[in-house]
Amino acid sequence: MSDSLRELWLRGIAFSTAAPADVLIRLLDEAAGEAGLLMCEGRDLPDAVIDAALRHPVEGIRRALARNLHVDPARLAPLASDPSGLVRAYLAGGTRTRFEPRRVRPLPDDVLVTFLTAQDGGEDGRITAKEIVGELWSSRRVPLSFPRDMAGHDHPALRLYAAFQWQSLTAAQRNALLDDPDPAVRKAARESSWVLDPEAVEAKLPSGGSRYTWFVLGTCALSPAVVERCFADDEVYPLARNRHIPAEALARLARHRDAEIRRLVATRPDLGPEAAELRQDPDEDVRMRARLQPSIRTWVEFEVVDRVVGHGLDCTCPITQSATEPSPDWYAACAASEEPVLRRVAASWPGLPAELVGTLALDDDEEVRIRLACHHPLAPPHLLLDVFVTRPAHRPHLLTMPAFPRTGWTHLIGHPEPEVRALAAADPTLPWNSGVLEDPDDEVRRAAAANPTLTPETLETLLADLRTAEGAAANPSLPVPRMHALLDHCLNGTATPPTAARR
Repeated sequence: MSDSLRELWLRGIAFSTAAPADVLIRLLDEAAGEAGLLMCEGRDLPDAVIDAALRHPVEGIRRALARNLHVDPARLAPLASDPSGLVRAYLAGGTRTRFEPRRVRPLPDDVLVTFLTAQDGGEDGRITAKEIVGELWSSRRVPLSFPRDMAGHDHPALRLYAAFQWQSLTAAQRNALLDDPDPAVRKAARESSWVLDPEAVEAKLPSGGSRYTWFVLGTCALSPAVVERCFADDEVYPLARNRHIPAEALARLARHRDAEIRRLVATRPDLGPEAAELRQDPDEDVRMRARLQPSIRTWVEFEVVDRVVGHGLDCTCPITQSATEPSPDWYAACAASEEPVLRRVAASWPGLPAELVGTLALDDDEEVRIRLACHHPLAPPHLLLDVFVTRPAHRPHLLTMPAFPRTGWTHLIGHPEPEVRALAAADPTLPWNSGVLEDPDDEVRRAAAANPTLTPETLETLLADLRTAEGAAANPSLPVPRMHALLDHCLNGTATPPTAARR
């Protein structure tokens, strides 16, 4: 047995969908090397394997598990208090690869509470609690509703966190924090409250441009003097998104000479009579956005539309949970709208009823169909297949969709793109005179070797071939005793010939 075959067998078994827990647990052995780490990070795992990895003595195994975005985050909660600070940091930060899933699974509240109330960064002292929290903030794994949920928490560290997210809170929560029994919380609340005090904002603004200045101008309450200064300096771009600006300033922005400024304000729910003017704007995109405005009554609806309008067919922005959602009736109205953008909004909501999903799956607008395929669990398999073939940007995400089809690909076995041929090669209805095992692409041969219709005799031949060994080891038809026999060879160095175990 060559070292190359050994690595291929280990990696194939690690990602076999038919491998039982007792097989996968063997891959946690240090002798399995990279295969065990890849398994812990890169696939869903049975509960018994998760339990074994959670208490594994090798830190690398626990670190890999901490970055697993396929396992329910609640199962990984013990890692938030792992003795290793690096394990904690990996859980807080999530994956950092280019294959990061678009759909972000937030960490549960109890894990977030553990991180935010920790007194240290782990027993090893290699990282601080503050650094771990820094990983958390950059991960997108904190639900947008979390600050509001923590504003009344018993632990002052959680109320302190909420105080620093001032604009996420209700007026009643802000008032309560300003009068909090904990002096540190009261101090944080006072220090945060300036963002809604126009005079305080004016006093804090530095002279000259900076990213900080743009952030303040785009999110904080502004005094008339600051607004006038922005118009005088022709720096009104951030004002277009600021929901605190007065109506007079908004009217001026709606008539600004720069079409981009007019586009930015055209869907705001607080537009006055100028909305009708924008529907007659010389710029086509401004007119389109202004037509949407009567359907946008709240800032929540505005934010939902803003995540869709102008993003294009190949948008791969992260899919995250909103702090609040518009009503189901609003989404239903969007689904029936004559405006394609509003139908795209409806298609992006995973709670859309099945009957509306069926209608949008046949929509004339391609972006409606793409968004439905990428966002809705009930999107029909034929739509997922079509979008996978025609829009390569969405392929990694579509492969994670529960309804993604594994059959119906045989007509694409001659497709010029290997990614498509690989799906066809894995189709169990594919005739085996198609030559896929000789495809020039490694991915296609691997998929063909993992096709569950292969006979045991064929699998044995493929296991001995470097070009197909990994796929054959991952084949769900490989008997469990054969998996154990291969692991005996790889982990224990037994001398039994590779084919002996199946007799």
